[in-house]
Parts: sequence; structure tokens; C-alpha cells
Amino acid sequence: MGSSPTITLHDKAFRPYLSAAELATAIDGVAARLNADYAGRRPLFVVVLTGGFMFAADLLKRFTGDCEIVFIRVASYEGTGSTGTVQEIMGLREDVQGRDLILVEDIVDTGTTLHHLLPTLRAKNPASIEIAALFFKPASLRHDLVLNYIAREIPNDFVVGYGLDYDGLGRNLPEVYVAA
Repeated sequence: MGSSPTITLHDKAFRPYLSAAELATAIDGVAARLNADYAGRRPLFVVVLTGGFMFAADLLKRFTGDCEIVFIRVASYEGTGSTGTVQEIMGLREDVQGRDLILVEDIVDTGTTLHHLLPTLRAKNPASIEIAALFFKPASLRHDLVLNYIAREIPNDFVVGYGLDYDGLGRNLPEVYVAA
């Protein structure tokens, strides 16, 4: 990202990691695959809040077919680490039986959030469930998950910006920063 300065959120410094242009290119790739795979279908995008909102907005702008979008909210982070438990804060109320679901996540780290959500969603009898994630940290994964739509794999570093936060701060940044 070259000219972007190091930033401080709360007590932690972060340095530039991915520019808005690099993020856009990665999202273009995911959208192109979804457009091809879901041509003629009407998927329901299930966005995991809060972190997934920016990725979802840009991804859905690039999706060319008919679709619907709903939001669920869960929490599994505190500070810079996963708590290892998931609190479901706001659940899915829509009837998803027979629907193609695409879960939209900001980041798949340990996989705990998805490990918790997938059985709940499968019990509602959708036709299919796929995962679209902005970031995936393969070195952190603790659960067996199938991830078919990943914008970018990243190392096991803590990142903020573009929807991802550090104790509530940094979500509004248009680029991504990594802990310095």
C-alpha cells in the first residue's frame, strides 16, 4: 500500500497490508465465480455481521443474477484473538428450505463461527450451502470446512479494516492493515 501510514487503534499499531484496489481485484474474482456457478438460480446471501458488511456490499454489487440478502450476527472475538466460543446474537428468521444459501463471512480463522452455524442452517433443509469469505487463514483452521469462494488466503496475522475490527475500531477503513 506504499504511502498509507501506520495507524494506532486503542493501544495497538497496525501497518498497511492490502490496498482498496487489491481488495477490489480479489472480490472481482469471487463474484465472477459466483456469477458463473449461480447463473439462472436465485441464491440467498446470508451475511455474517458485523465484519461481513463491507465485503457483502461490494460482492453483491458485482453479482449479476437475481438474489436475496439477509443478515445474521454472531460474535467470537475479543481483542485480537478468538474466544473459542460463539454467541449467536441475531439469528436467521427466513424460511430457507430448498434455497441455495451463500454464507458471506469477512474472515475464516479458526472456523468456529461456521462450525457453529452450519449445523443450525443444515437443519433448516436448504438445497445447498456455500461459504464466501474475504479472507481465509489456513494455518488457524481448527474445523473441517469446505471453502469454495475465498477472495484471499492470508497468514495467521491479525488484520483490521474493510469491516474487520480491533475491539470495535477500524471497520470503516477502506483498506486492510496488519498488526505491526
